[in-house]
Amino acid sequence: MPVGAMARDIQAPIRVKYCLYARKSTESEEQQVLSIDSQIKEMIQMAERDCLEIVEIKKESHSAKEAGQRPVFNEIVDEIKSGKFNGILTWAPDRISRNAGDLGRIVDLMDSGKLHEIRTYGQKFSNNPNEKFLLMILGSQAKLENDNKVVNVKRGLRARCEMGLWPCTAPTGYLNSKNTEKSCHVDIDIHRAPIIKKMFEKIAYEGYSGRKVHSWLKDEMKFKTRTGKPLNVGNIYLILRNTFYYGTFEYPKKGGQWYQGKHTPIITKELFDKVQESLVGYSTNNASKEFAFTKLLTCGLCGSGITADEKFKKQQNGTVHRYVYYGCCRFRDKNCKSGYMREEDLIEQLAELMNEIHLDEIGMKEKIKEEIERHKKFELGLLGVKSTAVKIADIDIRNYAKYILRDGTIAEKRELLTCLRSKITMAEKQIKII
Repeated sequence: MPVGAMARDIQAPIRVKYCLYARKSTESEEQQVLSIDSQIKEMIQMAERDCLEIVEIKKESHSAKEAGQRPVFNEIVDEIKSGKFNGILTWAPDRISRNAGDLGRIVDLMDSGKLHEIRTYGQKFSNNPNEKFLLMILGSQAKLENDNKVVNVKRGLRARCEMGLWPCTAPTGYLNSKNTEKSCHVDIDIHRAPIIKKMFEKIAYEGYSGRKVHSWLKDEMKFKTRTGKPLNVGNIYLILRNTFYYGTFEYPKKGGQWYQGKHTPIITKELFDKVQESLVGYSTNNASKEFAFTKLLTCGLCGSGITADEKFKKQQNGTVHRYVYYGCCRFRDKNCKSGYMREEDLIEQLAELMNEIHLDEIGMKEKIKEEIERHKKFELGLLGVKSTAVKIADIDIRNYAKYILRDGTIAEKRELLTCLRSKITMAEKQIKII
């Protein structure tokens, strides 16, 4: 056979360009940094010893337990696909993946020939069936270890709860025990517990609202949490709803499992129940509630945003009335004197201004067209009546806007205000357009 033909039959060795990938361990934050640096040092020494070409070094601090959640790893996968490198140099197989999804992506890259080799400190995995199978076994073993850790941790937490021990950071008014032999024990915070008790008593016996308690804590008591921060109104209501303070707790939250705690209660069950009666109907998560006009109005005095709060008043006959108030969030001026306005008054003032406010007529006409079509379908589908021909031109846009303000849904009211071309401010219970 000619020499040239023999040369063509011999394949040239593939040039492997490695990406050195170092990922954190499961230790504390300081140890994680040391772990990454030590991984890089050891792998560079190995690369110099074996004459391996490192194209780039990448570090990552994201957990590998969930697929697709590591930005740097995802970047490596994309760069392998583009041909920037065709090898990965890492400390151990579990640095690459501890979940089936990312492991599958790596094996797919090897199957397609784009990833030629993976090198670890003690092993090499190339694109052949046996080595890929071993890589998948080691990756699956890492996932099994993760799953077992989760099961063991949950079992341990459940066991502690059954013993009456609180497995998390102690609520305000308590302190986690510093005694290493009393893990998950909480002790009374002698500085804050009396104030927490007084909070409950002011709600139950003096008729305080959450905001009034907030002012009392801030102005009179100068109350601060363990982290040196004041309690906001939302956190105050969370405390007032927390059964931990009279001795019982639910873990995990909304898990349906209740336990009798071994900690010393700050209040009695009777006091807690009386507070709940005073707070009837109040939502402990106002931040997640959607109000019609929040983030759409501006304070006319300090330029901060306008926020909303709801109050519930229980009548003697048992009827509960809901009231919504709007006011300055005081982001730019903590002492802003803008005041609060009832939602009904706000709506009427907005309705009165509809004749002056500039509207996005195109957007409003599209909304009216949708409403007409919906009404036609309702009459035909439910009542079997063919609707009379109603034209958009027959409807006064500003009257429609007033109708939405007074009788529309929260979503419709918010959508209406996005069609306003004028800026609306609120100050001292008055709405203005600028």
